[in-house]
Amino acid sequence: MAGVADKVFSLVEETVKAQNVKLWDVRFQKEGANWYLRIIIDSEAGISIDDCTNVHHAVDPILDEADPIDRSYYLEVCSPGLERELTRDEHYEAMVGQKIKIKLYKAREGVKEFGGTLKTGNKEKVVIEAQDTEIEFARSEISSCRLDDIDF
Repeated sequence: MAGVADKVFSLVEETVKAQNVKLWDVRFQKEGANWYLRIIIDSEAGISIDDCTNVHHAVDPILDEADPIDRSYYLEVCSPGLERELTRDEHYEAMVGQKIKIKLYKAREGVKEFGGTLKTGNKEKVVIEAQDTEIEFARSEISSCRLDDIDF
């Protein structure tokens, strides 16, 4: 349902920006019998419950009027969290120099998970540095890519 998420992203982006936060991502996902439209927002100062509430109230009438989704769903507004998922080209560009974790659809030499510092990322590829070695991945190989902000 990427088409729905992209349509909603375009519909609400300016309204979210007017709330002094940035639109990180939009996801339309089925969980059990229910569908969820998740509007994920971010800010340099972090995201509060008030930010989520304000964005929810601001985008709800836009979604009601445009009616871009042909089924019932729950609207959620949330932050991307510490281990935010990188899904859009601009996410990769903004996170260069950060530690990330990559999971692949198919193992490469017996390994499906890689971690390192993001060197570059675009529509076609992602390059990380791990133990003084650069490793390149095609975006089509990656099942998920997240920030690795937590040190143990």
